[in-house]
Amino acid sequence: MRNMKREAALILMLVAGLAVSASLSRWLDTHRTDQAKQFAESRLYLSGPAAKRLTLAFNGLAADWYWMRSLQYVGRKIVSHQDTHNGEFGLSDLSSLDLRLLSSLLDVATTLDPQFIPVYEYGAVILPEVEPDQAITLLNKGIAANPSSWRLYQHLGYIYWQRREYAQASEIYAAGAKLPGAPPWMTAMSARLKGDAGSRDAAREMYQRLGETSDDKTVKEMVVAHLMRLDSLDEREVITRALNEFRMRFDRCPISWRELAPLVRGAGLRIDPANATPVDPSGVPYRLINDGCSVDLGEASKVAR
Repeated sequence: MRNMKREAALILMLVAGLAVSASLSRWLDTHRTDQAKQFAESRLYLSGPAAKRLTLAFNGLAADWYWMRSLQYVGRKIVSHQDTHNGEFGLSDLSSLDLRLLSSLLDVATTLDPQFIPVYEYGAVILPEVEPDQAITLLNKGIAANPSSWRLYQHLGYIYWQRREYAQASEIYAAGAKLPGAPPWMTAMSARLKGDAGSRDAAREMYQRLGETSDDKTVKEMVVAHLMRLDSLDEREVITRALNEFRMRFDRCPISWRELAPLVRGAGLRIDPANATPVDPSGVPYRLINDGCSVDLGEASKVAR
């Protein structure tokens, strides 16, 4: 008899929980007219604390809902951008997407589930291009709730490095390096940020480490894009030196890549053998501009400018 009462009580709790979940869903639906209008709003209809009170014991489920809503929100903005830009979209276009609700969505998700690490990491990649101060706020919130997560320190240090606040970035990497499981390179990165923090080599190492420690597809795509840009900058410096040397030798600029080929041979550039043209990391040929005196990316290049 006691077991039957216990089972009945459990069933009643489950039914009550489902009723709360259903009520929340209906409430959200009645306050949502259409998707376009919802995403045009300047703020959310529920704050993190309010959502937490409303969802009671189902905070984890509600956090997942807000997390999925965050991804859908950004996804729809990207699709809309592509529709008006011939299907093109790059990470450099994030600032033009008007992602005004994203920080609020991520804040609610992490209020409902403070240990939801992927949400913090996603915000660390997207928000710096949209609301950098909100990105820092979100990561500080994540570190407070997950003080042993060295990856959150890495992301926060990366954001300060992006802002060229190198001393702050160095301190954050040093703090993260002291945590259990933190890799030795966190200490090395802290030291490097005190020295040549603004150098291209430091940037390359920053992006490589970020790519190595993340399983997020968006992060890896961002890393690839930034590394391609850094490689292209190095290549264009090599080509520019060759152009300057050619001009000093012949008192004019080359009229074709074949004329320049002897000066760039052996420089490690990718060369299209068909026409002796150097190609950028995305496989698109560089182009000579200013009557052959300068080099630039090709119009079809996938390398960020």
